[in-house]
Amino acid sequence: MRGLGFRLGMLLSVAILPIGLISVMQTLNLSRAAERAAELALMGRTSSAAAGERTLLQSALGSAEALGPAVIETLDDPEACSRMMENFVENSASFVFAGFTPLNGISNCTSKNDGVHDVRSSPHYRAFLDNPGTTISATESGILSGLPVVIVSQPLLHDNELIGYIATSVSQAMMRATHDPMNRTSSAMIVTFTNRGQVISTDMSQGLVEEMLPRSSSLETLASRSDTTFRETAGTGERRLFTVVTVVPGLVYALGSWNPQSAGVGNIALSRFTGVLFPLALWAVSLAVAYFAVFRLVLRHIRELRGQMRRFAIGDRRSPPPVLTEAPAEIADVSRTFHDMARILIRDEAAMEASVQEKTVLLKEVHHRVKNNLQLIASIINMQSRMVSDCDAQKVLRSVQDRVASLATIYRNLYQAEHLDSVEADKLISDIINQMVLASVPPGSGLEIETHLDHVTLLPDQAVPLTLLTTEAFTNALKYAEPAQDGRYRVCVSLTRQRSGHAELLVENSIGPHTRAPADASGLGRQLIEAFALQLDGEVSTVVEPDFYRMKLAFQMQDSVAAAGDDGARRVVLTSAARRGAQH
Repeated sequence: MRGLGFRLGMLLSVAILPIGLISVMQTLNLSRAAERAAELALMGRTSSAAAGERTLLQSALGSAEALGPAVIETLDDPEACSRMMENFVENSASFVFAGFTPLNGISNCTSKNDGVHDVRSSPHYRAFLDNPGTTISATESGILSGLPVVIVSQPLLHDNELIGYIATSVSQAMMRATHDPMNRTSSAMIVTFTNRGQVISTDMSQGLVEEMLPRSSSLETLASRSDTTFRETAGTGERRLFTVVTVVPGLVYALGSWNPQSAGVGNIALSRFTGVLFPLALWAVSLAVAYFAVFRLVLRHIRELRGQMRRFAIGDRRSPPPVLTEAPAEIADVSRTFHDMARILIRDEAAMEASVQEKTVLLKEVHHRVKNNLQLIASIINMQSRMVSDCDAQKVLRSVQDRVASLATIYRNLYQAEHLDSVEADKLISDIINQMVLASVPPGSGLEIETHLDHVTLLPDQAVPLTLLTTEAFTNALKYAEPAQDGRYRVCVSLTRQRSGHAELLVENSIGPHTRAPADASGLGRQLIEAFALQLDGEVSTVVEPDFYRMKLAFQMQDSVAAAGDDGARRVVLTSAARRGAQH
């Protein structure tokens, strides 16, 4: 999340976002405007397709209203009224029937002029009685004309009293003949219907009309949505575009059913999708180009430089890392600086290692010579002890010889050790005990020597006093060891590592019932033990039991050693500092 590529992508996204939003908004506005223009055009096409029907119906309404005064004048002369209606139909090319129907439903004034007609069973008559007023309806067989007609009725008032209605009929064939032939396809269909939802004109069969009409809206409901455009699922399951326009206000309406493709709005949704997709594609391409550019110019060089630093940090010091000459100037400058730094560090570390190696050799040589000198002194003391006849003097010389031999053993381990700053205390104590056993315990004495030594690595400042303390304690143990009541005759030395960074030394020997406890003594050995314990910042305690005597030393190991693992692994940090006068 914090990488350069991610941050650059976020910044680029923020920069492109306003442009993308403007593009999307403009595309949506243009698509809405185009869609609205297409809808208005469809409404115009629907209105134009129904223009002929509008003319016929308005002519029928006007004619029925014009016949009213003449009918009132001939109410008492049905024959004259019928002749008038007959002459009207014969002189008009648009109408196939005209007549007056009184409220009782018995008509004797019709263009048929063939007597009296009972129209009480006519749906048109019943619709007029239910809602007296201007009425338009269609029938497949007129009750008087016997033809598929559209009946237009106007109420007739005499002295402000409703006396019936005047009806004129237009054939449905003439109504269909007025439709625009360009719309007579399955992709475009015009249906004219009344305010009661009755279809009065269409170019298709009734079954096909049902399939092309809205599935969830009736024609009667659509009459209230005049002069509008909407999308809805047709009876075929197809998503179509519908337009509703007024033909005769409040009476007749025209419904246009359009396939979106033929209506010219099918690609508007695609244009909207394209309008949204294009900014997204632009954003994606911009991010890809930006990331590629950043990767080629910056990231790959930074990763290479990071790899060089990691390899150098883990110890690859064979040669300074190469300078990234192909990188941009800023990164190349950083690479050159790192190259110079690495070269200086390699040079300084080489000089330091050479100096340390030289000092190590010299120090080991010093330890070796000290060891040889101490061994020489021990040999001289041994020769001197052989020449002394006094037993006390021999014992004193023997104790001095053991101490000198212990020191010699310490220095022998120091110059033989791989690292001069640490000593394996367990190995050193084991060597000294074996040396003292060989020198002080005669064969066949029956004395058991037991050692339990954990692997403990100490600094020389601790290893030397610990070893000398162990020498004194082991010497006392050998001196005062006697068979116990249980028959055991032994000396035990143990060195254990504690979890808290402490170490514990135990020197234990068996004693008899009349053995004098060394804890009561105040000789040189006791004083040396206390002095060595003080150097270790440790605490010495003793325990006397009927069968054994035990000395315990508990001390804190120095942090640099205690921090090492159980395997004594050393933690080394290589550092290099510029020396005064160094040429960088």
